[in-house]
Amino acid sequence: MTATGSRAKRSRKPAVVASPEARIEKAGTFPGPNRDPHPKAGRHGWLKVIEGLDPVTHHQDILRITAGYEFPWDYQRSLEFALFRTYCVPTISELLARTGEFEHRPQKRYDDTSLLMAELIEHGYDAERGRESLRNINRMHGKYSIDNDDMLYVLSTFAYDPLDWIDQYGWRRLHPKERLASFYFYRQVGIRMGIKDIPESFQEFHRFKLEYEQTMFDYSDDNHAIGTYTLELFKSWYPKVLGPGVEKVVYSLIDDRMAHAFGFPKGSPRMRSVSEGALRMRSALVRRLPKRRVSVSASNATNRTYPGYPLGYRPRDLGV
Repeated sequence: MTATGSRAKRSRKPAVVASPEARIEKAGTFPGPNRDPHPKAGRHGWLKVIEGLDPVTHHQDILRITAGYEFPWDYQRSLEFALFRTYCVPTISELLARTGEFEHRPQKRYDDTSLLMAELIEHGYDAERGRESLRNINRMHGKYSIDNDDMLYVLSTFAYDPLDWIDQYGWRRLHPKERLASFYFYRQVGIRMGIKDIPESFQEFHRFKLEYEQTMFDYSDDNHAIGTYTLELFKSWYPKVLGPGVEKVVYSLIDDRMAHAFGFPKGSPRMRSVSEGALRMRSALVRRLPKRRVSVSASNATNRTYPGYPLGYRPRDLGV
């Protein structure tokens, strides 16, 4: 399936409802993540574990190690920018503007999304908490008429944007099995969300993402509004005096196509160099730390809505 061919069949039906020509796939059955894995010796002990796993059948194990043990900070930051990227699509930002969530409750909207996705990674999409998270996601999406291609694109950003971020700024390069595991994991999540026509290969899905962005990214007032609300949210996580600096860093880390779609100024090349230098300096320090032995994929330092999560909470408590 190509992006062009898929868009020829665009409809404004809810993504959970199949159109006659859409291909609906049955969810596969795969082992859930090992909740008590043990690394091998050395700083690259988790990488050695990953090397012994099959990314098709054990994608849940691999992604949990990548996101929870090896790169939790990078994974969270990359998903923040992945969601930010989706607001460059006028049909997506128009829907978000209509809900009013980003205008009135941006922190809660952000926390709901990040914590629900973290639940899927930490526990697995077919575990009790994973199924509860998916029911919650589908319930929230079911309130609106969402184009299947828009849902498919958002899914693709979750699958690929963390890979790009970590390869650029992480303390080590990703193993090919980690890249494949991300694709297989989010493909199964998408099937359980009722998304149709999900490409069957890593390369095909990535091609869809790139073609979709080239065709669908464009300026709209809704893009600008949602982008501005999100930028203000990012700034709220830091002391007020740092707000202008945070803004400049965000501008420097988004590409020219995103800047145009949001109506934001282009980032300073000098600031981009400084921002990327700081990220790589952080990675150099992390590289010298001992390997992590406790997964923190379900922990989020920027969560302000559910203090102490996950203690005392269930996935069904999110998004209400």
